[in-house]
Amino acid sequence: MSLLNLADFRRAAAERLPSMAFDYYASGARDEITLRENREAYDRIKLRYRVLRDISGCSLSTPLLAHELALPVLVAPTAFHRLACDEGERATARAAGAVGTVLILSTLSTTAMEDVVEAAAGPVWFQLYVYRDRAATADLVKRAEAAGCAAIVLTVDAQVWGVRERDVRNQFALPEGVGLPNLTADAGRVGQVEAGSGLAAYVTRMFDPALSWDDVDWLRGLTRLPVLIKGVVHPDDGRLAAESGAAGVIVSNHGGRQLDTSPATIDALPGVLEGVRAAGAEPAAFPVLVDGGIRRGTDVVKALALGADAVCVGRPVLWGLAVDGEAGATRVLALLGEEVRNAMQLCGVTSVEALRSEGPGLLFRPPT
Repeated sequence: MSLLNLADFRRAAAERLPSMAFDYYASGARDEITLRENREAYDRIKLRYRVLRDISGCSLSTPLLAHELALPVLVAPTAFHRLACDEGERATARAAGAVGTVLILSTLSTTAMEDVVEAAAGPVWFQLYVYRDRAATADLVKRAEAAGCAAIVLTVDAQVWGVRERDVRNQFALPEGVGLPNLTADAGRVGQVEAGSGLAAYVTRMFDPALSWDDVDWLRGLTRLPVLIKGVVHPDDGRLAAESGAAGVIVSNHGGRQLDTSPATIDALPGVLEGVRAAGAEPAAFPVLVDGGIRRGTDVVKALALGADAVCVGRPVLWGLAVDGEAGATRVLALLGEEVRNAMQLCGVTSVEALRSEGPGLLFRPPT
């Protein structure tokens, strides 16, 4: 099969993965309306390109916190990479480094964070869920800092698990020999089926539903690392995130896997940016990222033109892992980078900075 785009990788992954693993990666909550809307919302935005400009040189270089990325696309945190290939998150870390970007490593990684950072050829950020056992949470943060992670990404939209009906129907459980080495021995129960999805039962038992804005300050007190907040779609939460002392925010609806019928993230992005600016924070100093539904380079261009500092992609990297391990994940990210460069040049812009500054004039939403 000729793998020309991310959709080709998805189809190839569907042929290779067991149906339980594919459905876990691919599924959304309830009727999967938000899952579909994340993708379809990009198609409603058009690019109004400029012409007769010198586009002979084009750079995707992107400054982000302490990093200089080779492209404005990070690897979003996704769980259980060893369901896709034996090397799991090690392969993902090497792929991210090969293209010059950041891997955001999930708490629910199937490889220990220390081993992932050791394998990585670039920066690794650690995505954090907050547990009822705050000592266990603090231990995760301290381990991440000691391992060499460069930031903490606090997920705030998943203290109660969304119902993913495909997982319930499949009685999702981790296969024998695949565990969660970042967590305590109790995490092994994720591999047991209780009622429906074993993962959902684990979250209900272990994650802290009382998480609040006060806990951002508590978390910042545990580490010298910058703390970003992931899972924001409301303008007021953008403002509160900027006021909380966090280092940045990721506009995310958890890939359509939590509250179904929540807005597409690209539609939520402008409001969150308004909230951030209302708090007096400028995106350059307080980066705003967005994930969800990004499948083409034109999607990345649209997100940056709307004001995002960078984007994150999750599922496509998993499709790459399933097809060809590290090489497949690297190819997915490189392919997306090639598409971003092509789309930028066709729009008449040759840098990420220029794209963001000219962004409003490049976007066109047809009247409804």
